[in-house]
Amino acid sequence: MTFSDLNLHPGLLRALEDAGHTEPTPIQAQAIPVGLERRDVLATADTGTGKTGAFLLPSLHRLMETDDAVAASGERRMRPRGPRVLILAPTRELARQVTMSARTYVKFRRLFVVDVLGGAPFGPQVRDLSRPVDVLVATPGRLLDHMRRRTVSLNEVEVLILDEADRMLDMGFAEDIAAIGEACPKDRQTLLFTATLDRRMEAVARNLVRDPARVAVESTPASAPKIEQRMLWADDLGHKRRLLRHFSASPEIQKAIIFAATKRDADEIAAELAADGHAAAALHGDMRQEHRTRTLSKLRDGRVRLLVATDVAARGIDVRDITHVINFDLPRNPEDYVHRIGRTGRAGAEGVAISFATRTDRGALFGIERLIGSPVPVHTVPGLEPTQRFDAPNRPKRTGFRNNGPARPWHGERKHTERGHGGHAHEGHAGHGHGDRKPAERGDRPVRAAPWKSEGNRSSYKGGRNGGRP
Repeated sequence: MTFSDLNLHPGLLRALEDAGHTEPTPIQAQAIPVGLERRDVLATADTGTGKTGAFLLPSLHRLMETDDAVAASGERRMRPRGPRVLILAPTRELARQVTMSARTYVKFRRLFVVDVLGGAPFGPQVRDLSRPVDVLVATPGRLLDHMRRRTVSLNEVEVLILDEADRMLDMGFAEDIAAIGEACPKDRQTLLFTATLDRRMEAVARNLVRDPARVAVESTPASAPKIEQRMLWADDLGHKRRLLRHFSASPEIQKAIIFAATKRDADEIAAELAADGHAAAALHGDMRQEHRTRTLSKLRDGRVRLLVATDVAARGIDVRDITHVINFDLPRNPEDYVHRIGRTGRAGAEGVAISFATRTDRGALFGIERLIGSPVPVHTVPGLEPTQRFDAPNRPKRTGFRNNGPARPWHGERKHTERGHGGHAHEGHAGHGHGDRKPAERGDRPVRAAPWKSEGNRSSYKGGRNGGRP
């Protein structure tokens, strides 16, 4: 199947051809036809599946088709102030990428694409919104700010799109989404894309979509079997740091994303890696937008080799040549693990996902393996083996996520399959370590931890609220 087979507008086909895109991805092949029928869509798709094109192309086709009909009628109409298409995204980085894609698709048509994102100055946004806007890409918090200031009206929205809606719920935007949906016309078309569809997401969807067409594709890691997963047991925080230094020094890592549980940890880890001579930088929600944009630019062009990020900040990052993902901290949500490792192995390339786990990660690891349907192979590094004994609980029996067979050793790294000391994918049940902290981006803030240089063990966690919209 090609894009021409989908009967898209000639202007879009020309832009797609100019960009070198000829064949739709599975999610695009499923979602575009129903989107062109102007039906509501409820789609389950992960990052890297082509979902941006799946919601942009039918929406832009609608605008172009409408404009052509008006031009053919010879009528002189006032150009709608707009926006006519509204796209909500959870983070600034993801919203920027959607904006860039939209502008690529409309390069041969006079359609005005604008984004309004938190962290950016209001003045230029207000000036942009004073013009007739065809496509508006926004983060929920900043859009609500403009609505309160009456610098934008949603009365002319024809298509409402929610990208990564589950992540917006995770970030506490449920009420914001509801308010934005209420401000849009009732007869609009709604395209809702989410990586997961749990009860909470279904409840939100019921209030936004009407008789939707259901579309689903496999998550990125399941459809990209070239991602090799490895798990290494660590006695404590200091052991995890030594493991990270070992892997960071390897020439096999061309470009990596290292996931940390909190913003503070991301800063500390990035600073230590930079002090060791690595091209490293942090990415998290406390950084100014200009700093975040500059950091991502450096990652793309190779000036940054090791990016230390939190889950929320890394959501939506689309960098094609990430060779490794390192989970310095395991996520507490198993689905976040799937999102994380999907940052590597993109576009058919091989990738490696390395995870560090301490004894307190037993529950998190069990949930991950239950979700993916198979154990994560255990490895050790000679000279950095764990000293504690890790006893394993029963393995999950669920199937559906295929691990890709025997893993390749890494610089003398050993793979273990036996139970016992350092040799199974689940460790013991108690003890202290870095893994006992909850991942936090918008929400819990841990107490000041021991500095990175300290070899001590982190043994407690206390949370607080630290809100903030993207």
